[in-house]
Amino acid sequence: MSDFVNQQNARPGGYDKVIAGIAAQNVCPFCPERLAEFHKLPMTRWKFWIVTDNQFPYTPSKHHKLIIHTEHIDHVSKIIPEAWAELYGIIQELVGDTTMVGGTFLMRFGETRFTGASVTHLHANLVQSNPDDTSYDPALGLRTRIG
Repeated sequence: MSDFVNQQNARPGGYDKVIAGIAAQNVCPFCPERLAEFHKLPMTRWKFWIVTDNQFPYTPSKHHKLIIHTEHIDHVSKIIPEAWAELYGIIQELVGDTTMVGGTFLMRFGETRFTGASVTHLHANLVQSNPDDTSYDPALGLRTRIG
């Protein structure tokens, strides 16, 4: 059992193996000093947040950004007002830069057995589904686990 990841919540198809490896090391994959070890895509660092494309995006998605808090916190109650304000600016910038015409902002927090999160370090997902993808089912849309 790791304090930093929840293997039961990891999606199959490769991501689950990555999370198992991280659990074996018992390290946080989203803390800035370890992030580049586990995440190989370009990142932009802000004062309170790190922004990157999700290396294991939900499918079928057109855009899937991760917005990771720079400090190891696990609950929204620990976000200071200045960080909330910065998060708002990041979302506005990302939506404008990606021509995201619709999407979902999802931030899980706290105990992962209640949230469905695979990583305890506070982060948000900004996701736009892709109805043009051949795997898209209009009856289901894009689905992910919550709780």
